[in-house]
Amino acid sequence: MSEMASLTFEKLKTLIEINGRINSNYSDVNALLVYILESAMRLVECESSSLLLVNREDGTLRFMVALGPKGAEAKNITVEKNSIAGWVVEHNKHVIVNNVGLDSRFSDTVQNKTGYVTKTMVAIPMRVKGQCIGVIELLNKSGSRGFDNSDLEILDLLASQAGIAYLNADSYRSVKENFSVLQSNIDSGSGYHPFVAKSPVVLDLLHVIDEVAKANTTILITGESGVGKELFAEQIHLRSNRVEKPFVRVNCAALSSALLESELFGHVKGAFTDAFADRKGRFEAADGGTLFLDEIGELPLELQAKLLRVLQNHSFERVGSNETVSVDVRIVAASNRNLEKMVSEGTFRSDLYYRLNVMPLNIPPLRERKEDLLPLAKFFLAEFANETKKNFEGFSSTAEKTLLDYYWPGNIRELENSIERACVLGRPPLIQAEDLRINLPVVKVQKTESSDTFENLADEIANPADGDRSLKTALNKFKTAYIKKILDSTSWNQTEAGKILGIQRTYVSRLMNELHIR
Repeated sequence: MSEMASLTFEKLKTLIEINGRINSNYSDVNALLVYILESAMRLVECESSSLLLVNREDGTLRFMVALGPKGAEAKNITVEKNSIAGWVVEHNKHVIVNNVGLDSRFSDTVQNKTGYVTKTMVAIPMRVKGQCIGVIELLNKSGSRGFDNSDLEILDLLASQAGIAYLNADSYRSVKENFSVLQSNIDSGSGYHPFVAKSPVVLDLLHVIDEVAKANTTILITGESGVGKELFAEQIHLRSNRVEKPFVRVNCAALSSALLESELFGHVKGAFTDAFADRKGRFEAADGGTLFLDEIGELPLELQAKLLRVLQNHSFERVGSNETVSVDVRIVAASNRNLEKMVSEGTFRSDLYYRLNVMPLNIPPLRERKEDLLPLAKFFLAEFANETKKNFEGFSSTAEKTLLDYYWPGNIRELENSIERACVLGRPPLIQAEDLRINLPVVKVQKTESSDTFENLADEIANPADGDRSLKTALNKFKTAYIKKILDSTSWNQTEAGKILGIQRTYVSRLMNELHIR
């Protein structure tokens, strides 16, 4: 009797359902494999199931999915090669074991750590292009029965479908991440951005950069999102002795952990599924020059240790290789996150933080460097007027006032977007205030109990009990009272408060935390 003839209608229906799911969604392979294993448990009537993947470096296996009474506990356990699953991988064959404890291939590692006793087992290889990449295990058939060949018929088909699911999902992941790499490369570009600055605070920063650029000191650039940290990194390179060498950019937030390691350090042929040839990483590409690591706060912990080693020893190994590669690279890192807080929370290594923070540079937000606002706006106007083929001569006086009065929570990036939008919507010769589509906060002040409250606040600020009359303390006290008042008027709706204040909701939340507003 053929395999398909021996299947019951219900089993065949389940296989069709699984096949339909495989062909409908590749984005979440883990959820798909869980569904396949749950179906397998139902079809062969057993207590537990798991899918183990082979570690190509040492041949051990790790649980990708584990279902059943102790599934959650099993997921972090490594299974040795000298086990039943290891035998299945080595021979690329299935096996039925109906007295597991007496089988010489049985490894009790998982059993000892979880306390779950395996009595009967069927294990099937999961293959991709004929090669065994993992093992599907079904444990403890219900009713104290043993597994038989009829179970194998359905499980072999399920294993084939699981292999297809894994291959399709892995291909989908590969294409998606390669697209991210290409997009990152396009965004990074090979040229340098024009640098526009007139404010004293930025000119002072450039003087500091002139001093530190000639050394090989590691520099950490901090500041809010959109302030232009990459442009300052470029200036460090352009003013250094490395100016004739490469300036290589990496956005640590744009790539997955596995792909980011390969991008930074390179890989050798066969290191992973898609490694068809040796490839140099960004460190080797930047040899003799500067490597800019943007969004360094997003670097996974496991890669932080490897980066620390490069900073200390100027050497590393490509993924899948034991050969040490030495490089001469200057690191400039940037982050809009509070790395000190991340260190205290255990999400960023303290030793790496102090190694990066040799020379810190904090870039002030656009609202604190208003002298740069109009020169930047005119620079973007010239760029986008050319793109939109419109002959704009400048900004109206009301448009300039609007630009200067706005808070710019998104900094230069938001300014650039606003000017582009104004060029699209506006009509020459001048950009008008309404073309900018900026909603400035409108606050009506009337002589009421509220205004009396603010007058009392002014007296309190001017004559504090603790004697602290510094401008910073006064501003914080006013901001606290003012933000509380706006929040009260919106029933503490942060989104609505942000609209009134002219800032983003996320910045309202940050101010509430900084000022301890509750």
